[in-house]
Amino acid sequence: MTTQARHRIAELCEQIRDHQFRYYVLDKPVITDAEFDTLLRELTALEAKHPELCEPDSPTQNIGGGFATTFEQHDHLEKMMSLDNAFDKDELTSWFDRVEKEAPVTQWLCELKVDGLAINLLYEEGVLTRGLTRGNGATGEDVTLNVKTIKNLPHTLIGKNLPSLIEVRGEVFFPLAAFAELNESLEESGKTLFANPRNAAAGSLRQKDPRITAQRPLSVVLHGVGACKDVTFASQSDAYETLQSWGLPTSARYRVFDTKAKVVKFIADYELHRHDLEHEIDGVVIKVNQFDQQIALGSTSRAPKWAIAYKYPPEEVTTRLIDIKVSVGRTGRVTPFAFMEPVKVAGSTVANATLHNAQEVVRKGVLIGDVVIIRKAGDVIPEVLGPVIERRTGREKPFVMPTNCPECGAELRAISEGDIDIRCPNTRHCPAQLRERIYYIGSRAALDIDVLGYEAAQALLVDQIIKDESDLFSLTKEQLLRSDFFKKKDGTPAANAEKLLAALEEAKTRPLWRTLVALSIRHVGPTAAQALANSFGSIEAIAKATAEELANVDGVGSTIADSIVEWFSEDWHRDIVTKWSDAGITMVQQQTDSVPQTLAGLTFVLTGTLPTFARDEVSEEIVLHGGKVSTSVSKKTRYLLAGSDPGSKLAKAQEVGVPVIDEVQFKKLLKG
Repeated sequence: MTTQARHRIAELCEQIRDHQFRYYVLDKPVITDAEFDTLLRELTALEAKHPELCEPDSPTQNIGGGFATTFEQHDHLEKMMSLDNAFDKDELTSWFDRVEKEAPVTQWLCELKVDGLAINLLYEEGVLTRGLTRGNGATGEDVTLNVKTIKNLPHTLIGKNLPSLIEVRGEVFFPLAAFAELNESLEESGKTLFANPRNAAAGSLRQKDPRITAQRPLSVVLHGVGACKDVTFASQSDAYETLQSWGLPTSARYRVFDTKAKVVKFIADYELHRHDLEHEIDGVVIKVNQFDQQIALGSTSRAPKWAIAYKYPPEEVTTRLIDIKVSVGRTGRVTPFAFMEPVKVAGSTVANATLHNAQEVVRKGVLIGDVVIIRKAGDVIPEVLGPVIERRTGREKPFVMPTNCPECGAELRAISEGDIDIRCPNTRHCPAQLRERIYYIGSRAALDIDVLGYEAAQALLVDQIIKDESDLFSLTKEQLLRSDFFKKKDGTPAANAEKLLAALEEAKTRPLWRTLVALSIRHVGPTAAQALANSFGSIEAIAKATAEELANVDGVGSTIADSIVEWFSEDWHRDIVTKWSDAGITMVQQQTDSVPQTLAGLTFVLTGTLPTFARDEVSEEIVLHGGKVSTSVSKKTRYLLAGSDPGSKLAKAQEVGVPVIDEVQFKKLLKG
């Protein structure tokens, strides 16, 4: 039995070290976090049963990631510990019981477990002198210059009673919205995409050139203290309040509870809303709040006994890739997607996942027939991260990109030189592009027409009720009755027919920027559309503008400008605008004579999550009341409107002296 255990322990140690290397050094893991946790827990159990077989260099005695890199190595002044995990309520209850046997705990601190890259920051005499990655817990990699490019991290502490020396620990992360924008820009320029925000943060922080890191909107949140001099803290929450008073970024979402029931409720609440945040989380960390009790409880060789991470169910799983097919989007872009054996991930069953483009299929090394790792976070489209090469059988085969459109047969090609995407050039008549464009018109990003879903768009085209989007807003009840989708068995209009006609009428009153988005001009999303609407005031003015005039608008630039000019150069595109205008769609910036212009001449920048306003709603209110919305903070910015968990824009506003207001103050401004 001992021989078998020794063999299995050696096997597990080798596997775990290999996976740690792939995760920490290569940023290309081949198994999910849940599968890694399973291996580590098996090793921990075996070593507990056979302590004589536990070696000093076992992964259970060290915190993974201490591999050599090109960066200089430095020791942490105080070891950076890892955390033990709980995966269900029973394991959490067991931890509570163990803690309370040794210390009379009266306060529990709960905070979100941000899925980022662990960092250790050293401040001496109030000045940031060193930034180290966690490494093996004792020694980390020097990333000081790169850390100093993070916008919300101060180089110098502010306030009184600053310590002569302090280590603060936290997570460097990539905000979700910024991650989507980064991958979109990488995709458009033909560069390699990041698999997830955590990899984007790690890749950005490990750049040799800090100027590249500076271009990435990294953020950091602090959650711990290491070595320190000339300062003491009574509790974890006391430490956070003090760090915040010094200008350091701590989370506003931590809570202190006096009962375990409240802790459990906090965990459940954030599991339900984990995808409503601006960054990714994979669980909640529970800590004993009082420092004297933390000291009494102590630590093991790798983790404190006074803290535990409650891990949410995994959002990365493995399944078999049956085939790779392609879809055609509203702008003609042809995208490979994985057709897989259905698997449950992030609370829903998934059978399809995006592969972005042909180059990504090659880069990821995915073959048809592979066991693949897929990821799905909330409402985000599932994505294939890569293959599990060790599970290949030899029967797998490579994917070959089609040369003709699967829907209309047109020969596929790159539209412009250097374009990594191939597209269907049959923009006007390709059934797939038509269907996707009409479906997009009804989306929340465009005209927000709830009834105009995918099936409705398909029925309108298949039953030849409309030939393209130009006919959409002149629909009649009689036309809809030509489709079984919109009528009852007795031939009378179905409820969806009445609702669609009413929704189309309501959509005609949407603001100008939404009309612009609904036209499906390549690269023109809500942000650029709002900037264009504010600057030009009408579709006609935008259509007549030169590329140079368009590019000069804040938030537009040359790429979007060229795309707009190209779009309006097509006769049939201009016909859509004419028909929509005749049908009563908004083509001119909304008249505001009847609305008090309380924000006239004021430029706002938005950041964070507001309590009652959605981002689009607050933008519309600002424009309606005469103000302007910008995407970046500058000396021209009058106010930064900040909600919970603001990003790097807050630090920029403070740096240039822009006043920061909350939603309550904003509503007062609206009222004058």
